[in-house]
Amino acid sequence: MTDTRYYMACLDLRGRDCLVVGGGPVATEKVQGLLDCAAAVTVVAPEIDEQLRSLAVQIVERPFEQSDLDGRILVIAATDDRSVNREVSRAAAARHLLCNVADDPELCSFILPAIVRQDPIVVGVSTGGASPALAQRIRRDVAELVGPEHAQLARRLEALRPWAKRMLPT
Repeated sequence: MTDTRYYMACLDLRGRDCLVVGGGPVATEKVQGLLDCAAAVTVVAPEIDEQLRSLAVQIVERPFEQSDLDGRILVIAATDDRSVNREVSRAAAARHLLCNVADDPELCSFILPAIVRQDPIVVGVSTGGASPALAQRIRRDVAELVGPEHAQLARRLEALRPWAKRMLPT
């Protein structure tokens, strides 16, 4: 494990162009996460699983080319070929793009936490890449704590926030 300390952030990807390189089950999982956040997703891979084809994405059925990165804000490499993943990572780094390589933290400029989502609440759990299995275990524990009642409360507080900002001291 490296001494990398990750800066946790929540990205607004609504309508933003994101690229996923890979056409299998891992790519499908990554695409679903991006679509949950209303990203505009393009998938590039020589072969595309049927489940991935059924999603609302643009599909480019061929091997990755560096020009696939044009206009993207974020890229995820999710192939089972480390040399392709490394090529995607290097090309993204050369363009100063955020890049995640599934299950290969050393090739990533960002890593993805295990998340619990009770809209609008999102809780991310990360072990800094040390143990994705442990992150998943903690995520399951957190999921038992954060329920629909918390989401409902968050929505009610959101509605009250403008009033609170006007009427209450900081």
